[in-house]
Amino acid sequence: MPGGIAHGVEERVPRLVDVHARIVACEQCPRLRQYCTRIGTEKRRAFRDDTYWAKPVPGFGDPNARLLIIGLAPAAHGANRTGRVFTGDGVGGSGDFLMAALHRAGFANIPTSERPDDGLTLTDAFIAAAVRCAPPDNTPTPEEIARCLPHLRDEIAALPRVKVVVALGKIGFDAYLRMLKQDGIVPKPRPQFAHNSHTVLPNGLTLVGCFHPSRQNTNTGRLTAPMMHQVFASARRLLSAR
Repeated sequence: MPGGIAHGVEERVPRLVDVHARIVACEQCPRLRQYCTRIGTEKRRAFRDDTYWAKPVPGFGDPNARLLIIGLAPAAHGANRTGRVFTGDGVGGSGDFLMAALHRAGFANIPTSERPDDGLTLTDAFIAAAVRCAPPDNTPTPEEIARCLPHLRDEIAALPRVKVVVALGKIGFDAYLRMLKQDGIVPKPRPQFAHNSHTVLPNGLTLVGCFHPSRQNTNTGRLTAPMMHQVFASARRLLSAR
């Protein structure tokens, strides 16, 4: 399955496989499912010979991860095409930008994310998303985010070693806090999203904010490579202190 388990054979791995099977089979958001299917049929000219994944995208990474990264949603011609989060959105795209930072911090074995068979593996890190289907204009509705939260909760439940959560963008940041609130965990005062912000939560985890590595942010300089590296260098230090 694209976007599946990187490595690890402990007892919780089959559970994560089951969670991912449920994610892939999800049909709860008709607007998103119709959009993903249409994009997978129409395709982009550069990918006209590709068979698009065009299904909900599960997380990817190390089942023993202590670092959890929460993105926004699959890109229409990226993960919606390849089936793996932050994969295949082109040179200089969000996947390569993220992977370069993870590689530099020692969480990824290579600095690019081109296709599911490119040999990329993550160590001590796992990438999930607030929404598992590519949304039109990269903008899921609040209702679609809410319907997808159980998938995030189930993945996190299958990753019991997580200590640090890096939220890429305010949507991922707010989605994680919303999930905690549903579980009765309400940090006070409420954490405010900011780049490289750190908040120790009542559940003992540290939540780190990070600007999303979208082309809009990286092309305008709102998010630079040193800024991205700073976040994951901070995450590495936080984990080392545990």
